[in-house]
Amino acid sequence: MPAAPLEVVNLSAGYGPTRVIEGISFSVPAGARLAVLGRNGMGKTSLFATLAGQTRRFEGEIRLGGRDIAKEPSATRARAGLGYVPQTRDVFPTLTVEENLLVGLKDRPKDAIEEAYGMFPRLKERRRNLGSQLSGGEQQMLSTARSILGKPNLLLLDEPLEGLAPVICEELMAAFGALATTGDMTILLVEQRIQSALDFADSVIVLERGRIAWQGTPQALSGDQATVERLLGVGGLH
Repeated sequence: MPAAPLEVVNLSAGYGPTRVIEGISFSVPAGARLAVLGRNGMGKTSLFATLAGQTRRFEGEIRLGGRDIAKEPSATRARAGLGYVPQTRDVFPTLTVEENLLVGLKDRPKDAIEEAYGMFPRLKERRRNLGSQLSGGEQQMLSTARSILGKPNLLLLDEPLEGLAPVICEELMAAFGALATTGDMTILLVEQRIQSALDFADSVIVLERGRIAWQGTPQALSGDQATVERLLGVGGLH
């Protein structure tokens, strides 16, 4: 399925009675790349979990390709084309790499698994290893590849570089960039490595206490050091 536009309108959600995100509205054109930034605890992961149907929604709309999926369960959203790679990676530890990937194929033919190996050759080398035997970087590749095999039209990547060696980060960002250039997926990225996120994205939102505190282009944010320090708490971008 082709990339789908995403429109979020006045979205509020949280856990139990507690609202974590409040009145969030933004839109991402089909095939575009949005970075979601902010300090820890400001609602980034909760926003992604809400888009994926894993929190309690209080109000608002989530329009994927023009269809409001806000009231639909997670499985229905996945069938509608939403792919979610969570911060926790969630690989199956007792399945092999290849078995993990087969789960992601959905109704596609088995030989489509070669797409994953083409993107991450390291996974082909490890295809008979169990998920529990992989390094953190390899688990991230596996989680990402499994989601991509389902051909989502919207892909949510929640802190994919967390705790990984620089060489693995570069490999992953190159793969995400290659995915983005196909135009087949709209990609949202939460990432603490600010410069990597800005290099990847064509638009940015910054969350503060569950609300959008800033939105614009990566170039505009890079050029506004006061905003970077106030909202992201870093003294410079490298």
